[in-house]
Amino acid sequence: MKEFKVYSDNKRGELAKIAEALAQSSVNIEAIASENSHPESFLRIVTNDVNTTKRALSRAGYKYDEKNIIVLDLIDRPGELAKLAKRMTRAGVNIESIYLLEKARVAMAVDDLKKAMKVIKEKYKSFK
Repeated sequence: MKEFKVYSDNKRGELAKIAEALAQSSVNIEAIASENSHPESFLRIVTNDVNTTKRALSRAGYKYDEKNIIVLDLIDRPGELAKLAKRMTRAGVNIESIYLLEKARVAMAVDDLKKAMKVIKEKYKSFK
């Protein structure tokens, strides 16, 4: 899976335009977050179809960056996210963004994919 960091103006209607561009290409948004406290505003979007998302955003004239993300099913109980974050910290991995996809399923972009995957494979048997 990939996270798309889509750059847009922080003005009325931008979210609608981006969502419509994806919808017209039958792309389903699985997770979304916005950030507008930076010099450039942007949306972080996870979708069900990476290649179609790229085409739809390009066709609509949006600039974007993409990053591999890790999807992990956590146990649904208090403290599980804290354990994951501590393990990544001990391994020297920074979680740059994180999404709740379902009740206890997270997607995260990290600064060191190799180290993060090692932690996950060692500690999380539910990883697909």
